[in-house]
Amino acid sequence: MQESPTVPSTQAADLAALAQDIKRWGLEFGFQQIGITDCDLTDVEPRLKDWLARGRHGDMDYMARHGARRARPGELVPGTIRVISARMNYFPAQVRESAAVLDAPGRAYVSRYALGRDYHKVLRRRLQQLSDRISSAIGPFSYRVFTDSAPVMEVALAQKSGIGWRGKHTLLLNREAGSYFFLGEIYTDLPLPVDAQIPEHCGTCRKCLDACPTGAIVAPYELDARRCISYLTIEHKGAIPEALRPLIGNRVYGCDDCQLACPWNRYAQRTDEPDFNVRNGLDDVSLVELFGWSESEFHERLAGTAIHRIGYERWLRNMAVGLGNALGALERGPATAAIRTALEFRRHDASALVREHVEWALKRVPPPSRALQNDQEQ
Repeated sequence: MQESPTVPSTQAADLAALAQDIKRWGLEFGFQQIGITDCDLTDVEPRLKDWLARGRHGDMDYMARHGARRARPGELVPGTIRVISARMNYFPAQVRESAAVLDAPGRAYVSRYALGRDYHKVLRRRLQQLSDRISSAIGPFSYRVFTDSAPVMEVALAQKSGIGWRGKHTLLLNREAGSYFFLGEIYTDLPLPVDAQIPEHCGTCRKCLDACPTGAIVAPYELDARRCISYLTIEHKGAIPEALRPLIGNRVYGCDDCQLACPWNRYAQRTDEPDFNVRNGLDDVSLVELFGWSESEFHERLAGTAIHRIGYERWLRNMAVGLGNALGALERGPATAAIRTALEFRRHDASALVREHVEWALKRVPPPSRALQNDQEQ
């Protein structure tokens, strides 16, 4: 955090006008909305502790290590009294329809937020630019920027700042933008006026719960990360539980099913941010092709993306699961032969994790062809 013992230039400033300026500058730097809130998350802290006590964070040990600190911004960054929350749309302007890829077992589905440049880099740079703009207007002030990079309860803070409300899938929802956006924060000691929280608008809808392939949304507003495909394909470092592998389908990095089912995403806005444009054709590419990438190809093509963070070993693990599920869904023929060839090629991979998932995939049996089914029925 950049420290300043005093902020005399703000003592006589019109803080309400400054807050409006910050929101205007935020739009200029590519954000779609800025909200300001205080640091009181006492109503959230008990739910966080219960979630951790139930082990629903899986092997994301950093969440347990930080514990209640996540709900106490003033402890994370001493002196913080306000949080400036920002949202930025990410859904690419040109992208293959999600349902079309999910319905094609031989294709790889990548969560739409990860198709372009790593959002951490994009948002952090823009938040820093916004902070610099504030500093140029009022002089040095204390602040620290975050983009999913520290124990920050970004959804709770964004909800308090009036940007949206927490949906039953635990993601933030906005009436004008659905849920396809990133969040970032500036922790600061500026005594800015806070924005009003808006009411929830989910009503009795439970489409997100019903749509979850693995039943990870165990109840409204309750997520068990250990069953979540996003967690399993991104955060989880070990073997994916066998019982969950068939449910993952062709989702090789993240999962958007709860968002795809959400009625509010009919209002989702496409981004005009070039950094979030699709790279490497990852919005619609074959599993066999991606599984065939060498480690150097993986690093060369995915450097600078969020996907690169999981590393080559987990990349191959995820592809093996997708290919196994494709074998179990596609009729026997040239497509399944190509899949088996690709899997056989990595049967003796140096990684025990990859070998385990390849062996599982090779045991998947294609369904009988339609012609054979017709013969059996006759």
